[in-house]
Amino acid sequence: MVSSDDRSDSAQPIAIFGHVDVDPDVRDGLVTSVANLQRSTREDEPGCLVYVIAADPADPGRIQIAELWASAEALEAHFRHPNFAATGAALRSVDRLGGSSRKYRIDADDEVRGADGQASAQFTAR
Repeated sequence: MVSSDDRSDSAQPIAIFGHVDVDPDVRDGLVTSVANLQRSTREDEPGCLVYVIAADPADPGRIQIAELWASAEALEAHFRHPNFAATGAALRSVDRLGGSSRKYRIDADDEVRGADGQASAQFTAR
């Protein structure tokens, strides 16, 4: 486990969760159109731990976005990277019916299941 006492705010991981709502007829093509940009972001941008733009299997017009960055510095660098601009342009190439995105600074992490195999919302010291 890593607690907020172990790292400064700028060194804490940042997660972004969002969604974009589009016409269901264009959603899958739009997701496919950014696949190479997702791969490039994961492979070429230091500090990118997770970068997923995917079709929501429960909502035919929704695209889910999940990102995890090692630090604020890594996320700021991403915002200046050509991949960020190109992905945004691609996602804006069709009419949006809605959407949002939020960022979260992470102050601790731990395994979901303990040694006993039980899932828990608690964070335990190692």
